[in-house]
This record gives sequence, C-alpha cells and structure tokens, in this order.
Amino acid sequence: MNPSTRPAQGGLQGDGLPSDGARTARQAVPEASAGTGARPVAAAPGGPAVRDIEQRWRRALADLDSLRRRYDHQMARDQATERCRVVAAWLPVVDNLDLAVAHAGDGGGGVVEGVRAIRDQAVAVLSALGYPRHDEVGVPFDPVTHEAISVECHDGQPPGVVLKVLRPGYGDGDRQLRPASVVVSGEAG
Repeated sequence: MNPSTRPAQGGLQGDGLPSDGARTARQAVPEASAGTGARPVAAAPGGPAVRDIEQRWRRALADLDSLRRRYDHQMARDQATERCRVVAAWLPVVDNLDLAVAHAGDGGGGVVEGVRAIRDQAVAVLSALGYPRHDEVGVPFDPVTHEAISVECHDGQPPGVVLKVLRPGYGDGDRQLRPASVVVSGEAG
C-alpha cells in the first residue's frame, strides 16, 4: 500500500505528521520545560477526590486527638474520684487508731507506741495522697474547714477561736473529705 493512500494509524496522517486528535492530546499535557527534551509532567495530584480524602483524613486525625484528650481528662477525673472513695473508706480506721491512742493515755507501753506509729504512718499516707490532716487548736474558726459542734465561753480567748478538735478534718478546698469537728469559743454572757 502506498503511504499516501493508507488510512491514518497511531495518530499519524499519511504524510507522517500527527493528526489533529493526537496533537490535541499532546497539547493537553503541559511540558516540563519547553525545548529541553524533558518528559511531560503528569497532572498534579490535587483533584477533587484526593482533596476530599485528605480533608476526611485530617478530620479523622482531629477527632482522634479530641478523643484522646477527652479520654485523658476522664481518666484523671475517674482516678481522683476513686482515690477519694478509697481514702474516705479508710478514715474510720484512722479515727479508731486515734481513739485507741487517746484511751491509752500517756501510758507508754510498747503496744500503745506501736499503735501511735501506725496512726502516724496512716496520716502521712493520707497527706501524701493529697488529704492533709487538720487538727489545729487556737486557729480562727473557718466554716469551710471546721464544723462547730459546740460553743464554750472561755476567759482570755476571743470569740471564734478553735478550742478543741473532737474529730480531725482531712483535705483542702475542693478535695476536702470532711471538715474538722471542733469546739469554738464564744462571747461571754
């Protein structure tokens, strides 16, 4: 067959020049640099589908980060609540140790000293957990940290001073397990 009578194949016309369809397809792909013989650059990877997937991926990462922060916050809150519950359950044990030491009086027997040491250790553990003991005498009455059980008039004491602690309080501020039960000085007459 004569090349001039042959039908166009492969995008070439009979004279060896690219047909209009092939020329249009080649012009649609931008050249990397004109005249250097570099290969054409493929279309940039930023189509709508890719952008949508990337946006969903970023949203998923943000959701995961938010979930992680919420979980950490909830875990810390749950630990504090559980610590408070366990410490509150131990308070009667510490109170009973206080009573045992008080009933023993000043008798310095080995058993009494042992019970006193155990009580001091329990109070130190409560303090280390964030619940310090409040059994101060002679301080001004504070309704947040004290619970007035009775009022007594004493000469030489101004009103509103803690005279005696009947039951110590534990904790401070929003971490208070219980207020101290106290006897407060009142006005004479």
